Amino acid sequence: MAIARQLDVQLIAHSQFTPPSGTGWEPQDGVSDAESLVEFAGRACYESFDRPNPRTAENDAYLRHLMEVGHHGPLEHAHATMYVRGISRAAANELMRHRHFSFSQLSQRFVPTESAEVVVPQAIAEDEELKRLLLNAADEARFVYDELLDALEQRLADEPNALLRRKQARQAARAILPNATESRVVVSGNLRTWRHFIAVRATEHADLEIRTLAVRCLRVLSDVAPTLFADFQIQQLADGSEMAISSLVSEM
Repeated sequence: MAIARQLDVQLIAHSQFTPPSGTGWEPQDGVSDAESLVEFAGRACYESFDRPNPRTAENDAYLRHLMEVGHHGPLEHAHATMYVRGISRAAANELMRHRHFSFSQLSQRFVPTESAEVVVPQAIAEDEELKRLLLNAADEARFVYDELLDALEQRLADEPNALLRRKQARQAARAILPNATESRVVVSGNLRTWRHFIAVRATEHADLEIRTLAVRCLRVLSDVAPTLFADFQIQQLADGSEMAISSLVSEM
């Protein structure tokens, strides 16, 4: 198997906000739709649309106040969607443990694996001998996959529906494919969910691949909602990899 592309994270959708009429409230100039929406949702709880407190009159001050007091509910109204490529099935499985996200993942039942590639873990990629062992094992697994696929298609030859026959064969043969096989995932979540994901997956204790993903998502989301992600600081570790940590006490 060939080595997959580098991890690629692209923002493909995020919240747009249309201020309602009849409230007397307008978003501030230069503030993103996502952060205007969060502010409006927070103010709607108390109908403080006239911004009565000068300390929280500005959008950034108001959003920081929400997070400091743990009022994270308004963040759930703003969403962002990422398209992630170059991620291993192993890391994708870790990502899908975050149940508040919505996912659409590449199907191994429908998409041919003839061009499947593998994501090589950094600890292995740095050593040519280890990388050779991994790629050889992946090639062997691919050979067995092809053998299983051919045998299963012959076994299912009585099935007149060619698409169903192929799908049934692939869903059984894929059991041999390695966790390193590249996957592609569309991931959607509200900003509270994205903050929680980054808080728990961008730490130095997380697996390197999903930590890299979390830091990459943080950089993307910092453009969508700069104030809501400003408390996260990206730091470089001794091995050259990156982590991110929030200055807030906790993420719930």
